[in-house]
Amino acid sequence: MPRRPTLEFWFEFASTYSYLAAMRIEALAEEAGVGLRWRPFLLGPIFAGQGWTTSPFNLFPAKGRAMWRDLAREAARLGLPPIRRPADFPQNSLAAARVASYGADQPWIGPFTRAVFEAEFARGQSIAEPAAISALLNGLGLDGPAILKAATSEPNKSRLRVVGEEAKSRGIFGAPTFLTEDGELFWGNDRLEQALAWATGDRPPGLA
Repeated sequence: MPRRPTLEFWFEFASTYSYLAAMRIEALAEEAGVGLRWRPFLLGPIFAGQGWTTSPFNLFPAKGRAMWRDLAREAARLGLPPIRRPADFPQNSLAAARVASYGADQPWIGPFTRAVFEAEFARGQSIAEPAAISALLNGLGLDGPAILKAATSEPNKSRLRVVGEEAKSRGIFGAPTFLTEDGELFWGNDRLEQALAWATGDRPPGLA
């Protein structure tokens, strides 16, 4: 059997469009015959490097209003629950990112990622508190306290910081971002299908 190509899925739990991508990427990748590498990271340091102290959707109100309306349209189109905006946006996603970083290679990474995003954008709940993340893990039949303890160990915290530096070095500036094995970068939920096609060798004519 030929080796399946792999697509890296770089996502940030505070990102609205990462939510849309996370809810559909596994099924689409399986259909395309593409393996997934889950790459949770934090956008905050990247934004800070650009001189931003918060999301550009907050810095530019017109852009923010358009985004929330677009998010509602896209959620409806994809058959997802109506969007419920959390009280704080963007949320502090550190606890969730640490857990996802710890479990990135575990079979529960997909269900966990979707559970966090559903809590945040389908139910409008806070994901900032470690207790909330632990409860979501428990809801998946996992040992929330034990995983949270491992996720907050120094080696795992260091791992997340290294991943953040890798994101910057590879030119990632937003989420979601999809990277193919040959280094082609696709940014945004609306580029997911194109990223999967590129990963399988289906490229537009004239592009190597």
